[in-house]
Order: sequence, then structure tokens, then C-alpha cells
Amino acid sequence: MRRTACYLLGFVGLAIWLSGCANAPTYPIEPEIEYVGMNRTEILQSRNNIPQIDTLIIRFSFTDGDGDLGDADSINIFLTDSRDGFRHSFKVNEIPQLGSGDGISGEIALKITNSPSTKFFCCTFPNTNLACIPSEEFPVDEMFYTIQIRDRAGNLSNEIQTEPISILCQ
Repeated sequence: MRRTACYLLGFVGLAIWLSGCANAPTYPIEPEIEYVGMNRTEILQSRNNIPQIDTLIIRFSFTDGDGDLGDADSINIFLTDSRDGFRHSFKVNEIPQLGSGDGISGEIALKITNSPSTKFFCCTFPNTNLACIPSEEFPVDEMFYTIQIRDRAGNLSNEIQTEPISILCQ
């Protein structure tokens, strides 16, 4: 009886130990991204000769099955402005693999500082070439970003979209 109890206890212990050895998750080799959120939905517009005004932080999660996301030498994050299709480009350094699998996952926080030199957030006005000036006629300009990333193999992710951003044209 005692020997049977020892075998049973050993078997249960082995089963618990083996159940802790879970397989690493598998992801497609193309990066996949999902919108998480922003720190704000209203931002003051950039203006000439005014110091830093505001910062927008866009967060999105990612997965990549072969773990080749990020490269300090290549542009790999793309933000497209909904108003004019202008594409802003960014770089993210190589993201190290953790654990035994090739796949990686995590979250990226993209910080966009609104300053006179970057002019990320300039109000644009219908039927005019004027931009980045105060306007009483058009006090708010609405836009959103479409975001996509590229891995080192050149695979593009799906596209995601931020929620609407109100640029205050004061």
C-alpha cells in the first residue's frame, strides 16, 4: 500500500511538472499590431517660434512569429495622416527574443512631441495653403493616424487606426 501511494504521488508530481512545460506561443511571421490607445485626443497645434507645446503618446501591441522586428538602421514604423496622406516614418531598435520560441510580442509607445521644428500637428484649412496659424473660422481640425510596421524581412503588418485627434487651432 505504501509503495502504491509513493508511485501515485510520484506520478502526480511528474504530471504537474510536465504541465508546467507549456509550448511557446506561435505567431504568423508577418508582424501583427493592435491599437491600445493614446494619452489624449486633443492637442494644441504647432506654431513657429513657440517652444514645445504638447506630446501625444500612441500605444499599440505587436506580435511577430519569427522575431525579426526592429532595426536601428531602417525605418520600420509608419504613421499616415488621414487629412493629406502624408507618411511620417520612425525607427524602433531591434527587439530581443525572450524565452525558447522565436516569436516575440509586446507593446510600443510612440511619443510624438509637438514642436515648431516637427510640425506634426498643424491645422490645415479648406481651400487655402495656410497651415499652423491660429484660426477663428476653423477652431478645430480633426484627423487620425493609420499605423503600420515592417520587420527586417520586409513583411508589413496589418494597418490599425487611432481614434480621432482634435487639433486645437488657437
